[in-house]
Formats: sequence, C-alpha cells, structure tokens
Amino acid sequence: MRVLHTSDWHLGRSFHRESLLEGQAAFVDHLVETVRAERVDVVAVCGDVYDRALPPVDAVALCNEALMRLVSARVRVVIISGNHDSARRLGFGASLIDAAGVHLRTDPALAWEPVVIDDVAFYGIPYLEPELVRGPWELDSRSHAAALGHAMDRVRADAVRHSRSVVLAHAFVTGGEASDSERDISVGGVAHVPLSTFDGVTYVALGHLHGRQRMSETVRYSGSPLAYSFSETGHVKGSWLVTLDAKGLHSAEFVPAPVPRPIGRLRGTLEELLTSPRYETYRDHWLQVVLTDPVRPKAAMDRLRARFPHTLALSFEPSGGPAAASRPRLAGRPEAEVALDFVREVRGEPASAEEEALLREAVEAARLKEATA
Repeated sequence: MRVLHTSDWHLGRSFHRESLLEGQAAFVDHLVETVRAERVDVVAVCGDVYDRALPPVDAVALCNEALMRLVSARVRVVIISGNHDSARRLGFGASLIDAAGVHLRTDPALAWEPVVIDDVAFYGIPYLEPELVRGPWELDSRSHAAALGHAMDRVRADAVRHSRSVVLAHAFVTGGEASDSERDISVGGVAHVPLSTFDGVTYVALGHLHGRQRMSETVRYSGSPLAYSFSETGHVKGSWLVTLDAKGLHSAEFVPAPVPRPIGRLRGTLEELLTSPRYETYRDHWLQVVLTDPVRPKAAMDRLRARFPHTLALSFEPSGGPAAASRPRLAGRPEAEVALDFVREVRGEPASAEEEALLREAVEAARLKEATA
C-alpha cells in the first residue's frame, strides 16, 4: 500500500497580504499528479486544511475541487481537523461522504474507530483541545500529552486486530522544530507531547509543524506544502510517500512540491542591496529585508522595489544600534506572553500575579470559543 502523507494546507492563507490561492491550486495539481504517477492508494491530510475556522469561499471551493479530483483518481482520503480548522464545520456531512472514499475525522470520540483499507487501519486523531476532552475522558491532567496519551491508549488497544496501523495526528511532538507561522497551542505552558506517545503503531503521520521532519523512522511531519513565513526560508516543501508492505513500514520517500515563488531574506545597507550583483538572483523572490544603514534612508521601500519588486517586509537595524536579539520576538510566541510583554512595556513594570492569571484565562477562553465555533 502507498500512502501520501500531507498536512497544513492552510487554504485561504495569505503571505504578507499576497494571495497564495494560485500557489495552493498548483499544489493541488501536483498532489493529483503524484497520486496518479505513484499509484497512491490513500492520501492522509493531517490537519489545518483551512487557515481559519471561517475560511473564505474561494478556499472552500479549492478544497472541494481537490477532493473531487482525488475521488476521481480512485484514491481514498483520510482527513483530520487541526487547530486552525473548525472541527464542526470541516466535519459537516462526514457520515454521508464516507461512501465516496473521503473520510473526515473531526470528532475526538471517533479517534480510535479506524478507517480500514486493505487491512490497514487508519486512525484519525483530530487536534485535541485538552479542556474540551478532559471532562468526557476523565483526564487528571489538563495537557496535550494527557489527551493524546488517552487517545493513543485506545488506538493501541484496537490496533491489535489489524496487521498494520497508521495514525494521523495534529500535535507538537517534543524535539520538533517550529517556525514563525504555526499558531501557539500551549495550554498552561504545556504544548509538547513525548515521542513515546506514538509507540506501537506502524506509521504516524503528523501535522502542525510547517517544516518536514523525521522524529523517528516511523513518526514524521510532512510540513506545509508552501512557505507561510520567512522563517521557512530554506525549507523543502512537499509530502512523504510512504510504502507499507506485509511486515510494516517498507520506505518513506519525500516528494518535493512546486514552489510558486521562492522566498528569501536580505540584510545590508540600501546602497549595497541596490548595486551588488550578488543579489541579482533575488529579483523574483518574495523578500524580507533588513536595512543596516546608520540613518534610515528615504523612500527605502520604493527604491528596493525598483530592483526587487516582490519585497514584502522591511525593517531597520542601524549598525551600532540595539541588537535584534534584544528586541521582543512576536511571531510564533504564545499570545499570553506577547500580551504580558505589552503590559510590561507600557507600564514599565510586569503584570501582577492576579493580572497575569486573568489575562491567561482570557486567552484560553478565546481559544476555546474558536475551537467550538
């Protein structure tokens, strides 16, 4: 059996206000071509199909087109919801479209009820918001490790009935390398799940982290199909082509996806960037530029775009000025930590313990509201 492991499509996402829909459509073309060329049997989509709970209509249309084309290619599709998705909306009509070969797994209560394809059991564990499953599952701990640990215990108990088992999950496994484009999923500061949580199954297809990663031979992240932040410069995007034989995992080969427009980071003085021939290859890149001129140049963005028309982000770090490391980093940090930094900045002193608790409670309430939307 051949399984194509992909995740984090984030349909509807933009890149610094540039639409990515055309690039995402090119990835769908590539996906369908790969399915046909490699004789794929199952496509596993491991969460964050959409970029937000209420996706734009053109993103929904692209998802619908992708699923119709995959069904037409006679491939089975197993999809789980991620932390960006609305589980209820993505899972609408799941029982109806099962018959078409598209298996939506967005209900935590179904995580250990497999989709069985040629005696391979596919267990779809959607993103588990700990607060929402703690009560029904009678968990002692309010953490992702407790929630996923419970689900995997139930999966292992069921998987003994099958010769091979594949788990789809959306989580942050300890040791994984994050980028700036993943939304924080920490709960009380605990977001990580031990790798050992996934012991005892043939293959684990992970979503959430946007860079391809091999956590172990049988536990992998496919990463996102496109770059969604400049921190992903240098990433190779694509999917894992996983081959299962009668004994278990036979091989896993990475299949690179098309790059709609490369991204890059440049740093230097304005004059250097505008005149040096070594930057010529960046003309067609989406760029993040840091200018190091001692005095901020006039009309810097306009002048940069004369040579690099796709410059999207510009910042200034004058030579001899404050080091970038001393400035607070926003992207990829927990929302509560960013808010606490803001309080400290505007007041000149940190929030009190009571204020911090109230702020964290508000952030969690907002997260739960979105998770149940």
